[in-house]
Amino acid sequence: MSALFTLMPPRRAPLFVLVLAVATIGGALFFEYVLGYIPCALCLEQRWPYYAAIPLVILGLIVSREANLGHWPTWLMTVVGVIFLVSAALGLRHMGVEWGWWAGPSGCGGTGGMAGSIDDLNAALAGAKIVPCDKPAWTFLGLSLAGYNFLVSLVLAAASFVPAYATWKERHEV
Repeated sequence: MSALFTLMPPRRAPLFVLVLAVATIGGALFFEYVLGYIPCALCLEQRWPYYAAIPLVILGLIVSREANLGHWPTWLMTVVGVIFLVSAALGLRHMGVEWGWWAGPSGCGGTGGMAGSIDDLNAALAGAKIVPCDKPAWTFLGLSLAGYNFLVSLVLAAASFVPAYATWKERHEV
């Protein structure tokens, strides 16, 4: 197991998680605002764990600087790990809808929650690529964005659990 800590030292895990999480959500926003892909309801749902976890990781980084706070950083990172397991489940759910393993939500169409007149909607959607939940907007090496979110979320969850594992291992060494 020392190879694990060589690969991901427990004190560096929060920074790794923060950088990868921000890059991932930044990539999703890039696809939306720069490339013009309008996210479906399941795509938007997959962003919420990132919006919840990123502030907790930042808080974990801040409190880890204080020597008298005990195991708070470890507990925060454990909560973040659970959040990213939920994120992986959401990614898997969306992958299953895309691959036809199960049905998606009935109202999943990619409107992005826009409201207004038909003319306003048409103007807003001009040049945008509307993608329903069951059709991948983009694939690379056979995986859609939902598939990559599933994999990245698993990596983020594993990295988030490294501090807790290190603490557990430290207490249980003989």
